[in-house]
Amino acid sequence: MPDQLSKVFAALADPIRRDIVARLTEGDATVTAVAAPYDVSVQAVSKHLKVLQDAGLVSRSRQAQRRPVHLEADVFDLMTKWIERYQRQAEERYQRLDAVLDTLDAEGHPLPQEHPPLSRPEEGHAS
Repeated sequence: MPDQLSKVFAALADPIRRDIVARLTEGDATVTAVAAPYDVSVQAVSKHLKVLQDAGLVSRSRQAQRRPVHLEADVFDLMTKWIERYQRQAEERYQRLDAVLDTLDAEGHPLPQEHPPLSRPEEGHAS
């Protein structure tokens, strides 16, 4: 049984479903309204909506005779947390790489180590 994150990414793998999600960010819509811009049947769009609903990306409610499709934005928090985790790890890796590269010259050889100046005995004190 796939986890919810897998279902979400699988649902968003289809360009029509990604476009439906993008359009629903503007507000709820009926299936007919969602299907209008596509060169596919309302039944095909209903199948796309079922995949999005199974992934938790959309829900359907009943308002009188209408059953508007609603975008469930909370699912994006799940995706964002997953992406941010790996983004942080990648950024940390790049920072470590930058630190190593800062120790090399243009040819990839280690730069000479800078030594702190030797301290001089203070005047008036015998060494």
